[in-house]
Amino acid sequence: MAKIMHRLILMRHAQAEASAPSGGDEARPLSAAGRAEALLMGRALAERGLKPDLALVSTAVRTRQTWEQMHDAFGDVEVRDEDALYNAPSDVIRRFVETSEDEAGCLLILAHNPGVHVLAAEYLIESAASPAVVDKLSAGFPTGAAALFSVDVAGRCTYEGFLTPRSLGAPSE
Repeated sequence: MAKIMHRLILMRHAQAEASAPSGGDEARPLSAAGRAEALLMGRALAERGLKPDLALVSTAVRTRQTWEQMHDAFGDVEVRDEDALYNAPSDVIRRFVETSEDEAGCLLILAHNPGVHVLAAEYLIESAASPAVVDKLSAGFPTGAAALFSVDVAGRCTYEGFLTPRSLGAPSE
């Protein structure tokens, strides 16, 4: 039986090291602060009843490590590592959302800026969110942040909240 998506979590990976031993961007691991951010965000989402049925995760080391730190807070979740989410623009991320509408009641996309930030802003504009909400998100999409949306039966996303590690009490760098 197909599920109907009712929640969407667009999340940026937690804080990563500035470089990787291999020198490649995709191999950059989480920093110690990033591991703590990811644990905090996983717990915060779960405490709010936001437990994904499906998590689509970029194949970059920092996004996979963010998921590894978060997943215990959620229990059993189907996870797919997706090469195309690595530094994906907003239109690619949107296609992942649209093609997953019948697979998950709550979908988590764990990827990168600027794509995650741009798509969250597009959803705000499309849903005629208040100027205060648009301004809040326009200020940036820090590492570990998650934009939360409810999704109606027509697939329209409406803003529900924006969580950052810092707003949850994580120390700022």
